Amino acid sequence: MERLAKIFSVFSLFCIFFANLVGGNFVHKKFEYKYSFKPPYLAQKDGSVPFWEYGGNAIASSENVRLAPSLKSQKGAIWTKNPLSFDYWEADVSFRISGRGRIGADGLAFWYVSKKGDYDGEVFGSSDKWNGLGIFFDSFDNDNKHNNPYIYAILNDGNTLFDHHNDGTTQQLAGCLRDFRNKPFPTRAKIDYYNNVLTLLFHNGMSNNEQDYELCFRAENVVLPKGGYFGLSAATGGLADDHDVIHFLTSSYGAPSTTSPGQGGLNEEQQKLQQEYTDYQKKLELQKEEYRKEHPNEKEPELEDWYESDNQRELRQIFQGQNQIYEIIKELNRKLDEVVGKQERTMSLVSQQAGAIGSNIPPPPPGQQPPAGGYVDSIRRHEVDAMFNNQNQVQTAVGELRQFILEVKQRIDTVINNQARAPTAQVQAVGYDTQALINEMRDGLNHVKTNVAQVASQLGTQSNCPNVSCVSVTTVLVIVAVQLMIILGYNIYRDNKDSQAKKFY
Repeated sequence: MERLAKIFSVFSLFCIFFANLVGGNFVHKKFEYKYSFKPPYLAQKDGSVPFWEYGGNAIASSENVRLAPSLKSQKGAIWTKNPLSFDYWEADVSFRISGRGRIGADGLAFWYVSKKGDYDGEVFGSSDKWNGLGIFFDSFDNDNKHNNPYIYAILNDGNTLFDHHNDGTTQQLAGCLRDFRNKPFPTRAKIDYYNNVLTLLFHNGMSNNEQDYELCFRAENVVLPKGGYFGLSAATGGLADDHDVIHFLTSSYGAPSTTSPGQGGLNEEQQKLQQEYTDYQKKLELQKEEYRKEHPNEKEPELEDWYESDNQRELRQIFQGQNQIYEIIKELNRKLDEVVGKQERTMSLVSQQAGAIGSNIPPPPPGQQPPAGGYVDSIRRHEVDAMFNNQNQVQTAVGELRQFILEVKQRIDTVINNQARAPTAQVQAVGYDTQALINEMRDGLNHVKTNVAQVASQLGTQSNCPNVSCVSVTTVLVIVAVQLMIILGYNIYRDNKDSQAKKFY
């Protein structure tokens, strides 16, 4: 089965190769620099772009052409100076549409028309009622159908107005829903027109792979006017985006040649290749017949069996995902086994140490011999907790006992100092501090008496006392003496209490 499939695939490749080679249908693709621009040095020192002309709010720099800046109500366009001299072409447009808002406006347009449009027109910055092709990269939703950003193409014969309210959906030739705003890389559109077939390939700007295109639309029986102009335009409205065109590359398709390139139209070479192709085809048919005779029960493979269907692809992805999950779970299981093994080894070592240290080994039950290696008893969790609690209680008791001993020592030192100051080495009724206080009060009282006597003598010599009753010196002295007696009695009472408390020690 596989052998037959390989033979059929090789046969198909040879058929394609020889058909193109012998038939001579070679399409020449040529880069047209007069209808292109690209960085660097896109714009000249005077601001002009070679072979192009721009206007409106468009700005050309060395790196890109900004058709419309991110300001309200801006319009700009750029057009080729000369009409096209070829019928079929390919245009590769790289652009970037970016703005700070979640929604942008209005969009960018690609033109191929028989007559150049305006630079500040009503349709994406160009003129309405154009004759030719317009491909629009519309970023604003005018019809509120939530189908923007949207890419679509419209053919116009020069007599139809553009339907702004419906975003041209009633006039479009083909289109696709693609997002082209605020992409990390420039978005690209490759527009191909050959044999009245219009094809648009779109690069979404999510990668820097230049070949990462996807088909947007393909339309047949598209007839465009000959000798038209290429153009790009953009416009903003109440919302605004920057519309930058990075490059515009044009290639032309020449007419198919009647001879294969490099052969010079030699009929002998063509006949030789034709003969080789015929011989190989006959040989392949003979091999297929022999294979069918040897394997009559096998069916020929269908072309659909060679390719993977959507269901097969989905099942394959699910199977691969399940295999990855299985491998991850298997690796986790292995890690868990390693952890459990380490824990078991650790527990065995702890049990051996506990058996070697422990001295209280219980005797074996009656009628049973002790094991050869002796009993190995492992310490349990509640025993460890009980041991820690006992240690904490012992530490607390030792701390309290130490504090109590320090207090006793301080009191003994105080008693010894008081006894050392007494002449009879006995505890006095009045302490040393009280005796010093009494002596100080006595000295102060004598000093007060002296001062009062001096003041009284001075007052007696100067003037007599007034008629009002005055307090005599004797009264003052009596009051002071009473206060001193009260203070002295309180101090004696306090010292007696302290002496009684010290007798306890």
